[in-house]
Amino acid sequence: MPTKKITLLIDPVTLAVLNGRLEQIADEMDATLFRSAFNPIIAEAHDASHGLYDGKTGETLIQGKSGLPIFVGAMSFAVKAVIEKSDKDGDMVEGDVYIFNDPYDGGTHLSDFRLVKPIYRNGSVFCFIASVGHYHDVGGNVPGNYNPAATESFQEGILIPPVKLFEAGRLRQDIIDIMLANSRLPGSLYGDLNGQINALDLGLKRVNELLDEYGVEIVLSAMSELRERANKLMQAYISELPDGIYEANDWLDNDGIVDTPLKLNLKIHITGKEMILDFSGSSPACLGPVNISRSTTIAACYVAMKHVFPEVPANSGVLDPIAFIIPEESILAVKAPRPVGGYTETILRLIDLVFQAMADAAPTLTNGCAYGTINALSLAGYREDGRRWVMFSFFGGGHGGHPNGDGLSHGNAPISTATIPPLEILEAAYPIMFRQWSLRTDSGGAGENRGGLGAVYEIELLEKLAEGFIFGERARFGPPGVLGGKSAALNKFYFEQEGGELMPPLGSKMVGIKLKKGQAVRLESPGGGGYGEPLFRSIERVVEDVRLGYVTHNAANSEYSVVLDCDGKIDLLATEEMRNINSKIEVVS
Repeated sequence: MPTKKITLLIDPVTLAVLNGRLEQIADEMDATLFRSAFNPIIAEAHDASHGLYDGKTGETLIQGKSGLPIFVGAMSFAVKAVIEKSDKDGDMVEGDVYIFNDPYDGGTHLSDFRLVKPIYRNGSVFCFIASVGHYHDVGGNVPGNYNPAATESFQEGILIPPVKLFEAGRLRQDIIDIMLANSRLPGSLYGDLNGQINALDLGLKRVNELLDEYGVEIVLSAMSELRERANKLMQAYISELPDGIYEANDWLDNDGIVDTPLKLNLKIHITGKEMILDFSGSSPACLGPVNISRSTTIAACYVAMKHVFPEVPANSGVLDPIAFIIPEESILAVKAPRPVGGYTETILRLIDLVFQAMADAAPTLTNGCAYGTINALSLAGYREDGRRWVMFSFFGGGHGGHPNGDGLSHGNAPISTATIPPLEILEAAYPIMFRQWSLRTDSGGAGENRGGLGAVYEIELLEKLAEGFIFGERARFGPPGVLGGKSAALNKFYFEQEGGELMPPLGSKMVGIKLKKGQAVRLESPGGGGYGEPLFRSIERVVEDVRLGYVTHNAANSEYSVVLDCDGKIDLLATEEMRNINSKIEVVS
């Protein structure tokens, strides 16, 4: 159904009801997939998303609250890819469902499979509904697909362009057969795919029920009004910021191939109600898999803005006042076959850039950077009975200190609302045992409001043999603080061998890690960056941190100028003297 200017007025109560109903549709789709998926990354970690999209432009109308925010922007590009495909072929009909995982055409990386379904009303497309989920294994050189040594996308998994999974309601088994033949875990893939199909079926039912109750014109009017309100709200937020240019630089450790840092640069131009995000100073495309597509870059910026302005709705109107400058030759706008499997590491750095640049423009709205890596870890092998097993998971760390307090300890990455898979689930599903799962002392960046703590995970192999890989970041450059806050601890990864513990030569990227029964890997994730000068943190808060084991005596002394005896009792005179010397200001006790 063509997008058009809607003049029908809707009273505020009806608008609020329709907004809630539309969100509920997306939320129900989320829940349907989460409860039916075979893959723990979807079922437990909720690495998936559902939404409703404009029938003409593909722009995001509504997204579920439980899905990954990074997919808000990315899925809009995905639906646009289907629209372009159907316009070119001229064969889209009611009952069609498109499937694809092309990371350069509205995608993120090959693990994320998208299903897009048009909803017809009165003979034309009213809107699209879509589902995206991270599949456990889709082929490629390594089990789990996060190949840190990939130099082209063919080494990362099978690539499916937009094709019809259903034609006029008829399932194409040949497409499914191709997908199953390219997965190490076809049963998991098949279960996840059917969960997505069921979620779309429910979405279709709920949208038609809503249209039957309120009518097409009323719902279209509501969608149009909600989008315009998001636009105006974002303009209002931008207009409250001082005009100017705000710049930040950050670095990726390396690309997994060459141990050379990669620069990411952002200049935020604010003029009145408009904002420009300029990434012209960023590194060119690299050999390894930390490249991302333009659509992924824009989606990451949406997530960052949602952190800075949490009240803005989850629809495409939020991006209307924002323009982007992303050079085509940069690491942030690559095309096939550049590898993009580790896109999560790069988009996390983009969010960090926004936090740092916004610190000068809006110090009360920003925060220290979060731990900045999902630490994708895979262990895989064969059980004694010959069955294949693949453990793929991601892990948590600390979030940055913020204007209202300390950062969250052991949280998930700020690209998502996902959860970290519980150790009980991982131990039940795979032949592993966690020796340790604990907070990491001294990992949060010092600040008036301290960064949250990272975590220590130690995983022992219970099967005879396994091979693994790690794909992480922040092993060379700790998560920065803002407004005087200090950086958090570096990411560290160790794996046991007969001669003792080893670390990856590239910091936290490595393939071909071979383990024997009884050997283990240990991951020590970063904390979050601090917010504000550490010497402004009250002595009482530092003492409490030491008592709780978040900060050691040494760190209390070196980072906060707080002197404690071996029993944890404060030496107030020595503390005040040290703070006076270090801050060169009088400290009032």
